Amino acid sequence: MKSPLLFSLRNPGIIVVSTAVLFSCTSSPLGRRQLMVMPDSKMNEMGVQSFEEMKKATPIETNPEINAYVKCVALPITREAGDATGVSSWEIVVFKDKTANAFALPGGKIGVHTGMLPVAKTPGQLAAVLGHEVGHVIAKHGNERVSEGMITQGLASVAAISVKDPKYQSLVMAGLGIGAQYGIALPHSRTQESEADLIGLDLMARSGFDPRESVGLWQNMSAASGGNAPPQFLSTHPSNETRISALQSHIPEALTKYEAAQKAGKAPHCVKPAGL
Repeated sequence: MKSPLLFSLRNPGIIVVSTAVLFSCTSSPLGRRQLMVMPDSKMNEMGVQSFEEMKKATPIETNPEINAYVKCVALPITREAGDATGVSSWEIVVFKDKTANAFALPGGKIGVHTGMLPVAKTPGQLAAVLGHEVGHVIAKHGNERVSEGMITQGLASVAAISVKDPKYQSLVMAGLGIGAQYGIALPHSRTQESEADLIGLDLMARSGFDPRESVGLWQNMSAASGGNAPPQFLSTHPSNETRISALQSHIPEALTKYEAAQKAGKAPHCVKPAGL
């Protein structure tokens, strides 16, 4: 039987991956250990590039009232998240897509499907959605997913990955969390989703949105699914009931931050267009 060390020495790709595992462990904002081997600059580059591809592939909503409404909700969230993301200016695009979806990408990109607007019935509920998505960026979940995929596939060259390279396109798109646009299963873990929920709750409260609205959002999402969601143990996302319970347990703390934001004059007044 060959020595594992000798095997590694004869395979430089394994050496690179092993080194990444040893020296690239960090912690999420909630204290969970993460493995990340991609530099932030590369993740930002891939996020920007992927967003440009999406704008070419998906129709964009041009209704000024809809765009103004979404930006009204999104901008307070992104301002509050600025220090944590390192992004000072975000591009916010509404896509004409009937699915109830939204996403945020490294590099300061936010996409909202028109299908999300009837489900997120109030500005506060939309803030819960966007806070959650920006929470993924703050926690660097995209980097974590790409890095885990690289380790799994045994890729030796970290810097060479490009979203334009067909060999890596599926990995990158899924890792950034927008693979559903391209028919690729999203590998969000329940842990990452739960983290994003709580980071988003904090963001919306500090931005001046009532954190209690987050519960209404997931009640609406549950109703929209028609009870057809898979059992939690078969899903990469927590069940709606689990999410609601976790959010409710953190709302008292979030309310304190919301009240402080209100006193500081943070009170977004966003009017949802009629008919949505």
